Amino acid sequence: MTTVVILQSNYIPWRGYFDLIRRADHFVFYDTVQYTKGDWRNRNRIVAASGPLWLTLPVITAGRLYQRIDETLVSDVGWAEKHVSVLKNTLGKAPLYASYLGPRLKEWYTALSEERNLSRINRFFVEAVMAELGVSTSLHNSADLSQEGDRTGRLVSMCRALGATHYLSGRSAQVYLDVGQFTTAGIAVEWMEYPAYPAYRQMNGSYEAGVSVLDALAHLGPEGLFA
Repeated sequence: MTTVVILQSNYIPWRGYFDLIRRADHFVFYDTVQYTKGDWRNRNRIVAASGPLWLTLPVITAGRLYQRIDETLVSDVGWAEKHVSVLKNTLGKAPLYASYLGPRLKEWYTALSEERNLSRINRFFVEAVMAELGVSTSLHNSADLSQEGDRTGRLVSMCRALGATHYLSGRSAQVYLDVGQFTTAGIAVEWMEYPAYPAYRQMNGSYEAGVSVLDALAHLGPEGLFA
């Protein structure tokens, strides 16, 4: 059995994103599609003492009718240093920030200080968190894979290129996915059921699940994300 997951890259995504990755044999960053404003591509949330706040990468979009995710550039050359500062100010008093997450963030953001391509930034963080979690799923860029046909056909093409027997997807795709094309190609479609991940006391004293994995790592560490 060979399971493939295909998703657009997100900026330091939530736990469920990594849960999908760890259930797959192959994960494809589907960044050859349209960049969408106000989405998860260039931003995510962390919880401050005052409540959730956005950690956003400002990107260049002006004057572009069609812009792929992997063509999108960050507009602020000092973005990495600013995000380190925001994360330290927001999560610095979390149980595992000083001993665990803080040093790693400094290392990661330093490595990215001159990077401005959104897709490469997103993939870097996904790979870094995967290493912390001990996840060895093979990663691919959609630009390197064959894509033929309509919206579903392109997904099927990438799955076939990777020898997929199963395609795992979030349930939101049910509204557009033509499962019949997968069936014809001999690929079974499975829908991800996100469990209730371990809760923890966030910086404002409450708990909200759908925030960046960095928030969870600062409180639980890698061993506690899915336990």
